[in-house]
Order: sequence, then C-alpha cells, then structure tokens
Amino acid sequence: MSTHQKSPAARALRAPGGLSVRVDVRALTVVVLLLLTALTASVLLIGTGDFPISATDVLKTLTGNGNQIQEYIVRDLRLPRVLVGLLVGASLGLGGALFQSVSRNPLGSPDVLGLSQGSTAGALVVIVLLSGNATEVTVGALIGGLATGFAIYLLAWKQGVHGYRLVLVGIGVSAVVTAVNGYLLTKADLVDAARAVVWMTGSLNGRDWDQVWPLLSLCAVLVPLVLANARGLKAMEMGDDVSYALGVRVERVRLVLMVSAVLLTAAATAAAGPVTFVALTAPQLARRLTRSPGPNLVPSLCMGATLLVTADWAAQRAFGADQLPVGVVTGVLGGLYLLWLLVTERRAGRI
Repeated sequence: MSTHQKSPAARALRAPGGLSVRVDVRALTVVVLLLLTALTASVLLIGTGDFPISATDVLKTLTGNGNQIQEYIVRDLRLPRVLVGLLVGASLGLGGALFQSVSRNPLGSPDVLGLSQGSTAGALVVIVLLSGNATEVTVGALIGGLATGFAIYLLAWKQGVHGYRLVLVGIGVSAVVTAVNGYLLTKADLVDAARAVVWMTGSLNGRDWDQVWPLLSLCAVLVPLVLANARGLKAMEMGDDVSYALGVRVERVRLVLMVSAVLLTAAATAAAGPVTFVALTAPQLARRLTRSPGPNLVPSLCMGATLLVTADWAAQRAFGADQLPVGVVTGVLGGLYLLWLLVTERRAGRI
C-alpha cells in the first residue's frame, strides 16, 4: 500500500533488526476501550440476579477471596453464563465480519444468509422429531448450520463465489429453511413446541461450563487461523483480479475463511440459540468507530462480545422483574439498525 493510502492515525514502530510494524492507533484504542467495556459489563452481569453481589465482591471472589456462598454463585452459576456470552458475541462478531468482507456487502451476515435459520432447523429436528436432550440439540444445531453453509457455498459457486450471488443465494436458502422451521413447529406437540420456541429466542439462561469449553476450544483454533489469512482477505476486498495480481490464492483463502465463519456462527448458535443481529451490527459499528478500511476483524470480535454481554445485562436490569432473553434485546436493536442501514444504503445509491 502506498504512503498516501495509509490511515493518518497509523504509526510505524521499528523493532531491533529493522523489522517495521504499522499500528493503527485509533483502531488499537477502540479495541482497548471495547475490551474494558466488555470486562466492566461482565463484572456487572455477574453481580446481577436474585442474589445481588457488588462489583468489588465479584472481583474479590474471582481472585479467590470470596466467601463460600459467593464462590458458588459466581464461579458455578454466573461466570459460565458470562463466558458463554463473551464467546458467542465474539464468534458472531468475527463471523459477521468475515461474511461481510467476503461478500463485499454490509448485508452479508449469517442472519441474512440463513445460517442461523439452518442451525435452528437442525435444533428443531432434534427437539420435534427425536425428542433429544440439551446436548443432542446442540449437536443438531451445529450440524444444521454447517449443512446450510455448505449448501449456500455450492449453490453460489460458478467459477468462484461472487459476493452478490452469495447474498442472493443465502436469502433464498434462508426463506426455504424458515418455511421448514415453521412446518416443524406445526408438527410438534405442545411441550416440544414451547421448548423449541424458547430455544429459538436466543438466551444465555442455564448456560454452564459444558457450553464454555467446546466454544473456547473452537475459538482458540479458528481465531488464529482467521487472523493468519487477514492479509489475503484485505486484498480480496479490492477485487479478485487485484488479489491474484498480489499473489493471493483467492479461492483457497475464501474457502478457509467461509468455513471458519460458518463454524463460528454454527457453534455460537448451538451454544446460545439464534441470537439475532449481533453478526450484522458488530462489524458495521466497529468499522465506524475505527474509521479504518479493511475487514476490521479484531475490532468486530471485540464489538460482538461487548454487544452481547451489555445486551444481556440490559435484558436483566432494564425491564424490572421481567427478565428478557438476550435474543429479544438484540433483535429489537438489530432490527432498528438494519432499517437505518437500508435507508442509508438506499440514499447512497448502493441498493
């Protein structure tokens, strides 16, 4: 990249041996502030509930200085829920950033492309047809999301995967899968239907360490893999021809990143249900805060985690005794953001 194209907020750091690393100061500041916000919201969320715990006592308990009751409530009941929220939000934020960058379309998120609906279909099959337990529902949601992502990729393939074709195919698949989900609900008995609707809302209630470890392990593998391909993804945003000229193996990079995004989204949906619009809004908000070109992968990841834990805290505190599932809050806020985004894109002449 030439000097005049670089962000004015970027700074070059020269290490011993002549190695030069360019750091975007604004983006780094945004990431740090988002992490601090996510940690603050997490501490407040851990202290929220029928047995309130002050932020000071939460921190003392996390460092091993709480009493026996606080240790049980914080470590066994509330900490796993918060960790699931952070991991789900981070996975959705990163997955959304990947889909939007690959498709070069701000509407190219898992919510719009039908991946969340695919995971929901997998879960509904297990609940309605197999009467499976919670673990089997999680596995079914993961399989449903992966199968949907694979189908979208195959249907969108024509000498490569074009961004707009990917979005259009995803919207069509989403409509079909949504109809299938409605059919499955009509075939369910009252108990299974109620159970399915609760799962479909998206919630962190009842989450424990059984959801934390698989999601943490997946993120530990996929996040470094995605970041290792970030340079190729940034080149691909300039078009496939430019990417080939720069030596990027476009289809290989695109396939790796698409599979990673599908896995992240499916795993997040399997862990917490289809929490809507986080994958759509997190990358866009991160880009507006950093004002940086490119996919903004790390800011999107941090924004997703911050959005979800903050929304969960609001769901528990903002409505008095009526605690809402986090999916309701993100759905309302995300829907309003989507309307604003559509109006903005229309005024700019892009849709």
